[in-house]
Amino acid sequence: MFGKKNKKDERPKKTAVLFVDEVNDLQSQIAEYFLTELYGSVYEVRSAGPKHDFVDCELLSVMYQNGYDLRRATSKDFNARTMIPFDYIVFLQQATYDRIHKIIPFEGKQILKDFGSRKDFKATDDYELAQCYSELTEAVKEWVKVTFASPEDLEQLVIG
Repeated sequence: MFGKKNKKDERPKKTAVLFVDEVNDLQSQIAEYFLTELYGSVYEVRSAGPKHDFVDCELLSVMYQNGYDLRRATSKDFNARTMIPFDYIVFLQQATYDRIHKIIPFEGKQILKDFGSRKDFKATDDYELAQCYSELTEAVKEWVKVTFASPEDLEQLVIG
């Protein structure tokens, strides 16, 4: 069984993960969704950013069209009351990591996987933009599926 035993009730303790992107509107929302869907019994999952905004509307639409319902997601900043102690803090943007990794207000081993940002999308029309969102969604989904299959393997990804 994954995780550490909780002495109080002998159930395995879930590994706590925080996904971070700049405004908690894109990559971190996708990662939180898939880690919860795929391995929710093993991980306690949250996402946030140093700032918050609305979850990207185009992302919500494209994910929904592809069978993933992210409509209840909300963008959270680091002051959110739902924050817990984290085992791992996973940065999903290089620029955000570079800017805040030394001053993030949470303890936890840090991991970096750069998925870029929306401004990296190369789209000239709505169809191409939807394709960019679909490709990002599937890339994050596959990375989460492989990377988080075993909590013990996360140690290999820790930086710093």
